Amino acid sequence: MALPMLRGCNCSRLPSVLSRFLKPEHVVVPRPNKTTRLAPTLSVGVVSTVRPYCSDRGGGKQNQKVVVLGIPNPIIWFRTRLYYFLIRVYLDKEFKIEEFTEGSKQAFSHVSRLLSGSQFESLEGLVAKDLIAKLEEKCALLPPSHLQALSADLEDLVYTTPGDVGIYYDDGRKFVSILMRYWYLTSARLPEESLEGTRIFQVAIGGEGEPETKRLLTANYEFQREFTKGVLPDWTITRIEHSKLLD
Repeated sequence: MALPMLRGCNCSRLPSVLSRFLKPEHVVVPRPNKTTRLAPTLSVGVVSTVRPYCSDRGGGKQNQKVVVLGIPNPIIWFRTRLYYFLIRVYLDKEFKIEEFTEGSKQAFSHVSRLLSGSQFESLEGLVAKDLIAKLEEKCALLPPSHLQALSADLEDLVYTTPGDVGIYYDDGRKFVSILMRYWYLTSARLPEESLEGTRIFQVAIGGEGEPETKRLLTANYEFQREFTKGVLPDWTITRIEHSKLLD
């Protein structure tokens, strides 16, 4: 049975071991040192307000609260959910975007730390080979502060949302791509002029000393999988963008 909505592409077979991140049994819940309150209907987030602060007055464990407000895009919201339906009906009846999102967050954190440490050989099997070569060239030109800003721990993730979904046919082979968008905090010292348009704010921990300054950054990671019969069910990262760092 043919898929009713398709877009053509020239794709090669994509090796990957990302499935270990994108399966629900491998989802790891971040440590509860941060509480994040999100706009419940946000599909494509535009960060408009970020207010982290210390809420513990007793001097004990500190909780950092981040409020994210955004403007939903109804067209993209409807389109992505239509593609989720098509994936479940025609390709994978067990597909759930919530489980995929949780797994993608772990994959994003792991890959971003490898990039920050210039561990390009460790990206093999996680990232498409042609993309690894391009990332190595770009990272070689970045100053140490920018490399540090590429790294995102799970507890630094503020918000994650699917940005776009595509279903492709190529000579009888079936592919699905899912673009994920991440907002995360970094304490890397970055020049003001280098990241124009990003938000800077201060986080007070424990009420003692100078508050820590953090910056809110964004990243786009595209995951692709071939659904052709007989092909291993692996996801591969085929696109990596860190706003103002890796474009």
